[in-house]
Amino acid sequence: MSRERERIEEIGKKIKRESDAQFNNIHNQLIINRSGNALVSSSSSSSLSLLGGSLNTITPCAACKLLRRRCAQECPFSPYFSPHEPQKFASVHKVFGASNVSKMLMEVPESQRSDAANSLVYEANVRLRDPVYGCMGAISALQQQVQSLQAELHAVRSEILRYKYRENSNNNNINIHHVVDPSDHGLALLSSGVVSIASLPPPPILPPSGRLLLDLPHPHASSSSSSASMYSSPPPPPQPPASSSAPPPDHHHDFSSISNDHDIPFFG
Repeated sequence: MSRERERIEEIGKKIKRESDAQFNNIHNQLIINRSGNALVSSSSSSSLSLLGGSLNTITPCAACKLLRRRCAQECPFSPYFSPHEPQKFASVHKVFGASNVSKMLMEVPESQRSDAANSLVYEANVRLRDPVYGCMGAISALQQQVQSLQAELHAVRSEILRYKYRENSNNNNINIHHVVDPSDHGLALLSSGVVSIASLPPPPILPPSGRLLLDLPHPHASSSSSSASMYSSPPPPPQPPASSSAPPPDHHHDFSSISNDHDIPFFG
């Protein structure tokens, strides 16, 4: 039993030695191949530099990495698709294709290629999320938002104009009240309609002095007649006129012909 174990252990050690030797040989071959590739790449780069071109052997762009090709210095994708963001070119390549993207970038001026690449990336992502509408859905939503904001802005401006008009009318009314003198009470009454010129009484018309003296009766006679009328019976009803030929009564004679016999003493 012990001999068989020793034999198995020796076989295992031998296999391990052989595997280690093979691993070392493979490692050495890889090192040699890398050094040879470096020499070949340096020689090819020197030859291409003589011809006017060079290869980007350090970090290929996302497009060249996805397409599995060497990235040249004149690569149209290298300035716009970084190798650190490979998903951008993946979505663009899935929607548009590498050849179409390169054509679109070449048709745009160099100063606008960065914006064009960003637009392609945005459109590709939106189309992958919404294959039916794509960017048109986002554009229509933004247009509706712009229209609603414009309507709201128009309403706010109309409210501002309404408040300004109301403030101006209030200021005009205040200025009119300040122009009228409050001490002028007569003008204020006339303007308010409290006092009317037509409501003032007309001035009295005085008769001539001679006519006034003739028309006025004697004070004693008037007092006696008034006292007699107070204590005497009511006068008889007026008689109808006898004829049209009768002369008109003389009122002046009647007043002057009143005698003092009808005077009634007030006391006893």
